[in-house]
Amino acid sequence: MPDFLSEMLFQNWSGLMRTLIVGVLAYPALLVMLRLSGKRTLAKLNAFDLIVTVALGSTLASLLLSESVALAEGLLALALLISLQWIVAFSSVRWRVVAELVRSDAALLVREGALCHGTMRRERVTESEVLTVIRESAANTLDNTSAVILETDGSFSVIPRAPDGSPGDYAQAGLAQPRA
Repeated sequence: MPDFLSEMLFQNWSGLMRTLIVGVLAYPALLVMLRLSGKRTLAKLNAFDLIVTVALGSTLASLLLSESVALAEGLLALALLISLQWIVAFSSVRWRVVAELVRSDAALLVREGALCHGTMRRERVTESEVLTVIRESAANTLDNTSAVILETDGSFSVIPRAPDGSPGDYAQAGLAQPRA
């Protein structure tokens, strides 16, 4: 077997042992930190939350696989990310200006079976994407759809029309008076 191939498959036992030891220590430390910080740390309610979740995963991967990152440095980086997430979440609950900087609003893309083209353009969502989301939902067709909402985390919620064809319950979706 050529040297470069064997180097790709296996380098040395010390690297394997380091990954094993650091993983066994870092994983429970991360679990404890996440437990102490609360459920909100891993919630994906908005783009900021998603960024922190991805950053935590990336940091853990670097800690496990990069020999240049010591365990203490990696744990400090994880604790820092979790602490910053906690501070931002804490602040956004208490001060509206912080909440407005961090969070986006949900956007109504369909209202009573009609596409809201202006909102779709603003949110950079195509008609085919909305129709795909509807087909994958209980509503199944645009005519059977009371509302499609682009949530703050980038996911879509589809509210089917009531069985009698009457408008859907916007209050249930958290939208008091939907705007197109």
